[in-house]
Amino acid sequence: MIDPVVWFDDSACCDVRVAGGKGASLAAMSAAGLNVPPGFVIRADVMASCVEPEALRSCAIQLDWDGAQGLVRDADPPRREISGAYERLRGLVAVRSSACAEDSEEASFAGQHETFLEVEGADEVCDRVVECWASFFGERALFYRSQKGSLDDLEMAVVVQTMIDAEKSGVLFTVDPVARRRDRVLVEAVYGLGEQVVSGEVTPDHYITDRKGEVKTERLVHGGVLTRDELRTLVEAGTSLEGQFGMPQDIEWAIADGTLYLLQSRPVTTL
Repeated sequence: MIDPVVWFDDSACCDVRVAGGKGASLAAMSAAGLNVPPGFVIRADVMASCVEPEALRSCAIQLDWDGAQGLVRDADPPRREISGAYERLRGLVAVRSSACAEDSEEASFAGQHETFLEVEGADEVCDRVVECWASFFGERALFYRSQKGSLDDLEMAVVVQTMIDAEKSGVLFTVDPVARRRDRVLVEAVYGLGEQVVSGEVTPDHYITDRKGEVKTERLVHGGVLTRDELRTLVEAGTSLEGQFGMPQDIEWAIADGTLYLLQSRPVTTL
């Protein structure tokens, strides 16, 4: 039997069909030697093996999200394997959905599926994995897939990753997606967790730099979260990732104890 869990440093994790968009991106970043917090992925095909697949597919095709989510929430995930992997990480983790079509150039599923932060304990991790699976069959997700993807798709990977106790965090676009300028980089930063930026809960400091990290314009809501050296380090990491993936990137990052961590990267889909 194939292990339902695959680690970021396993070459198989670079396959979107195995690890979904988020998982494969994190594995590729790890393989490139970038500073990615450690973690593992519950393979994309595991969900279907824990439910009655034809009943689930029928609910999805009929846009019966209540029925589909009920079937998934009754599923029993591979707790022993997930718990064993979690014990290698321990402490607080993030549990994130990672759909196989997610972050592709054709359709961005960002925001359609669940993410859980500061999860602790093996039982809680397993429960959150099931909730990530269920989010694949939520009303918005099913409607979106009916327009952009395939409703008979039953594959959803889940990322489990060590949480970083961030002093500063945010997002970086290796282009300016508003002005549509490829010679500019957009950085947004807050103190603490950057999920506040992604979700729009907090207005961040806003920087536009050139490709070398030199600031062209800035709007400092928090008095200047980032130093000039930190900005240059961020831009260097971002442009390096863009070169690796061959297209502009939307990157989530965090800084803790003076160290930059890359938490996620996906193609920019709005140019």
